[in-house]
Amino acid sequence: MNDLETLFRQYTGESLESKDELSASGSNRHYFRLKSQHHSLIGLEGTSVEENRAFTGMSRHFHSKGLPVPQVFLQSADGLFYIQEDLGDTLLFDYIAEGRKTGVFCDPEKEMLRETLRLLPHLQIKGAEGFDFSICYPQPEFNERSILWDLNYFKYCFLKATGLDFQENRLEDDFSRFAAILLRSKTDSFMYRDFQSRNVMIKDGKPYFIDFQGGRRGPLYYDVASFLWQAKARYSDELREELLEVYLNSLGSLIPVDAGEFRQQLKHFVLFRTLQVLGAYGFRGYFEKKPHFLQSIPYALENLKAILADQIQGYPYLTDVLQQMTDLKQFQEMVIRKPLVVKVYSFSYKKGIPNDNSGNGGGFVFDCRAVNNPGKYERYTSLTGLDAPVIQFLEEDGEILNFLDNAYQLVDASVKRYKDRGFTNLMVSFGCTGGQHRSVYSAQKMAEHIHRKFGVEVHLIHREQNKEQVFEVK
Repeated sequence: MNDLETLFRQYTGESLESKDELSASGSNRHYFRLKSQHHSLIGLEGTSVEENRAFTGMSRHFHSKGLPVPQVFLQSADGLFYIQEDLGDTLLFDYIAEGRKTGVFCDPEKEMLRETLRLLPHLQIKGAEGFDFSICYPQPEFNERSILWDLNYFKYCFLKATGLDFQENRLEDDFSRFAAILLRSKTDSFMYRDFQSRNVMIKDGKPYFIDFQGGRRGPLYYDVASFLWQAKARYSDELREELLEVYLNSLGSLIPVDAGEFRQQLKHFVLFRTLQVLGAYGFRGYFEKKPHFLQSIPYALENLKAILADQIQGYPYLTDVLQQMTDLKQFQEMVIRKPLVVKVYSFSYKKGIPNDNSGNGGGFVFDCRAVNNPGKYERYTSLTGLDAPVIQFLEEDGEILNFLDNAYQLVDASVKRYKDRGFTNLMVSFGCTGGQHRSVYSAQKMAEHIHRKFGVEVHLIHREQNKEQVFEVK
């Protein structure tokens, strides 16, 4: 019996029935969902005792303050294992997925973002009250050394990889000036450090903070910049401003705030956080050859261009180098590639071919009317191509299977080329007489086939049945 099973039994009094590993975290920490008949908990196995104890110490302190964090129940004597409250599976990142993809956030998404920004100052201010920062890992406070580490990370992992020529001594001088500006606002608040939508969970309609083990004493601005200028969040300027106002109003209920001064200092932290992110993308993309990080670079560069347009003062050589960097041809030609979305329709020819609202004028249209029609038999007239008796009829007859094999070959070739060329929309439609049996079956199978083979997002619309289904990106 390993330590997680021992802790689970000690806390619940029940034997562990299932142990499922959850998505990997950014460190060497492994998370598991532990279940018995009456309990579901999260277990963690780590390799760093200091990191684990930082998290458990923070969590217990925050929980005692009434802050929304997972409650830690038990920790092993060696510090490598602990069990905590199960907050479910919904990350804020997933909750706002549609807004991130389209750049248009619906009211429930906006309200959840507002509530998250309302709660942040409470974690920063109340969470710091009586907190022992000496338990923080790997260091207890945001200081000049940590700033210069991150700036040099950007220099060596991203800036130098661009091939841009610059004077390193002048750049280092401006790094020191930059650090001094970032440190001019002393504070005793808690700095989350990696505050972004993947580190917020939604349970019972409320946000909870997770993965704050890298937190330390530090300035308030850092977390605001991390969240609102997250590279791929796609918040509009208007929404970002609205969320900043929500944060400042909440902060103002806890401590005196000069909103104008806060906004001026925040600009420097937005730039600093953006350079941090580019450093990480450069290391993971250029050196570790992970394409996902290279694909994220354009989003961070868009943020950087907007920041530089604001003409930040205090470190002129650095900003000049950054402007030269964003003007490089390789970045001018780099565009933000949106993922391919495939829409698959079933329809009735009597009501016309579906319109293509992507502006591309349409796509594949397959005519199913030559296939043997179950609708001519009374026992199938009240059913659709999603019902087992109709599926059995069509598959035993066999005509539709050959029909779909040919359709798969045509559509597969286009999906592959569309992905390679960066196209964002493909439409595939299946029509039959009533849009009820053959076309519904075919559209369903095509959507499942595309998602299974290519892992792209597929929107399935059975128009005449008024049914829709979304297959998310794998």
